[in-house]
Amino acid sequence: MTEKFVLQEDAQGNMNPILPEGVKNYLIDIDGTVGEDIPNEEPERMATAAVFPDALAQVNKWYDEGHVIYFFTSRTEAHREVTERWLKENGFKYHGIIFGKPRGGNYHWIDNHVVKATRYKGKFTDLVLKEETVEVFND
Repeated sequence: MTEKFVLQEDAQGNMNPILPEGVKNYLIDIDGTVGEDIPNEEPERMATAAVFPDALAQVNKWYDEGHVIYFFTSRTEAHREVTERWLKENGFKYHGIIFGKPRGGNYHWIDNHVVKATRYKGKFTDLVLKEETVEVFND
């Protein structure tokens, strides 16, 4: 996957790896987003959680198009084995998983790179452009 990166110089003269134009880093939640919502307190259900077919198709499409796919989940490292097995058995294509996302929602991500967020409302489709009001720093 690292072969996708190109180096770009920032304002301070540091060289930083970035993805080529048109390639996206997708960070995708698992529970309630690509499959049935299973709380960490019920890990025995994780192995048999229902998959959302439209999510599976769209995630794999993005992967096949050359995008980077990471699952970013509130599941803990203790759930790694069951999570990886579930993703594999259900046919998800991905590059990695990040465990330990804070629970509770109401996320506000601050980064020095462009960040786009899409709230999942029950259906995975191709993404479309839409203008919305967002909170930003007062430059």
